[in-house]
Amino acid sequence: MPIPADWPTTEAEALAEQQRLRPLVEPTGTIGDDRLIAGVDVAYDDERDLVVAAAVVLDRTTLAVVEEATATGRVAFPYIPGLLAFREIPAVLDALDALTHRPGTVVCDGYGLAHPRRLGLASHLGVLTGLRTLGVAKTPFTFDHLPPGPDRGDRTPLTDPVTGEEVGSAVRTRAGVKPVFVSVGHRIGLTEAVEATLALTPRYRLPETTRHADSLCRRALAVHTATTIASDVN
Repeated sequence: MPIPADWPTTEAEALAEQQRLRPLVEPTGTIGDDRLIAGVDVAYDDERDLVVAAAVVLDRTTLAVVEEATATGRVAFPYIPGLLAFREIPAVLDALDALTHRPGTVVCDGYGLAHPRRLGLASHLGVLTGLRTLGVAKTPFTFDHLPPGPDRGDRTPLTDPVTGEEVGSAVRTRAGVKPVFVSVGHRIGLTEAVEATLALTPRYRLPETTRHADSLCRRALAVHTATTIASDVN
């Protein structure tokens, strides 16, 4: 898929875009009766400058897979910490557009308001699409937290060391297993984002949405790479 013509190409342009979009984030809301919830993730082939995005829709009650879609494109932006959304979002948007079922909520493998400029991937994606989004990350990025209690559901604030602002929660999704880091993306509150994360982690540390999307984008990238190599040989 082509990169949008107006997509930022420099660090200055990307920073300006984050500043423009930040006031549009809505940090409150509930999932309500939405039946469908999606996960998105990406995988890279750095050698060929390619990114593969996956979107997987689950039934929120049963966690059964309803639909899957992938999209492959050129990497849209260089690697710069804090600006990863600009590398990933064009392909993620294409994968979401390929779905025939529109999810009410999207879970991102990354950050929302837990971001230096309060506009991580989840918030950025939510503002662009209007979808409800939340971020569930594997690491706390640059933020501070105390270890949550040992039991599933225990949580502690994730805070900005400079301002002291609470930007998310460290959440124990499995007893005795290291926490995940949940933050608001768009149109959802933090308590509701934590509740959604716990509902999506009945057996594993990471949400089922993320697990399925991660597996799908890796498989799709492997198939694409194998096909490209075979084409080059022939």
